[in-house]
Amino acid sequence: MVIAVTAILYSCQSEYSGVPDKYHSLLDSAFVKAGENAAELKLALEESEKEQKEATAFLISYMPENDLKTLSADFILDQVQGAWRVREEFEWCRNLPDSIFLNEVLPYYNLDETRDNWRDDFYNRFAPLVKDCSNIYEAIYSVNQNIMEELGVEYNTKRSVVNISPFQAIEEQMATCTGLSFLLVDAFRSVGIPARIAGTPLWTNMRGNHSWVEVWIDGEWYFTEYYPDALNKSWFLADAGKADPEKPVHWIYAASYKPAETNYPLIWDRDSKEVHAVNVTDRYIRLYQESLEGKELAKDELLINLVLYKSEGDESAQARVSDKITVWEGDKQIDFGYTPRPIDDLNKFLKFRLKKDKTYRVEFPGMGDETFSKEINTGDELEELIKLYQE
Repeated sequence: MVIAVTAILYSCQSEYSGVPDKYHSLLDSAFVKAGENAAELKLALEESEKEQKEATAFLISYMPENDLKTLSADFILDQVQGAWRVREEFEWCRNLPDSIFLNEVLPYYNLDETRDNWRDDFYNRFAPLVKDCSNIYEAIYSVNQNIMEELGVEYNTKRSVVNISPFQAIEEQMATCTGLSFLLVDAFRSVGIPARIAGTPLWTNMRGNHSWVEVWIDGEWYFTEYYPDALNKSWFLADAGKADPEKPVHWIYAASYKPAETNYPLIWDRDSKEVHAVNVTDRYIRLYQESLEGKELAKDELLINLVLYKSEGDESAQARVSDKITVWEGDKQIDFGYTPRPIDDLNKFLKFRLKKDKTYRVEFPGMGDETFSKEINTGDELEELIKLYQE
């Protein structure tokens, strides 16, 4: 019995040699799920260079079940070796925390697209564009400005599928926002820039969904797109900034390779729970509200700050209510947004840019099904605070 137990322990130690302990049980589970393909996964782990063992273990440990059953050792090793190459080549990648490198540079997919082996092809395309860049900002700009010319893919709703894979998009020369975002994330990752796809399944104005890209720079996430403006600037910020933090269908999600707090909703496969995600709604609300404050007011404009409470007489944080506020001028709706929650900072308000010395009407929900209305007569101050009560 002692001999048998010793043999088993030696076998495990040998199989996981050089792999941090935290992955051992995850790998055990992955090999079981892989079934007959477990041999390919073990071969990838065995053939990984010593310093790349953890990266290989990370990929296998958090790999979706279908990938565990189908991906070859060669495919996995291509991802690990390609990611490691740019970690050594580019300073911005060398300086990344391991956690960011593993979760936002190493992964080979975004959502549920076909698993194309794009790593070497994209490196050959984009490494020459960033080789002379002195920092990650320049590298991001270079990829962003040149990707459409390099790949030849343009926005077109005639693409074959929503979640079109990189090679298929290049073949068809078309994709919509989801496929274009796949391309941009993969292009960034191919040269060591940490990136992930982000998006919402439904804007609060009910105009549909959208996908875009986030890049990580010195501890902060910034958004950009295939058709770029500047970092953290785009047409969709106002829509994202009006997301409803209380309703998951309107949240802003950012995909994650490893398990996270929630799942990324796929509009073409609503039952799927395969893709991990973090809820980044609050950041987009903050960025939008800051953009309103940061933009110089015209001479005839002012900022209105709104907060909604349950009842008059109690203005504590716990009495705050997050709900939709609509602003009307006559019979024309001119804006809407969601008031801060009890967990938000007391100095946080819902902001609107309105005209001075004008009359507006704000509509907001009461405690039940009723809708309340309050007339606002703006003055000539630069900023005003309006308190609303549900009863």
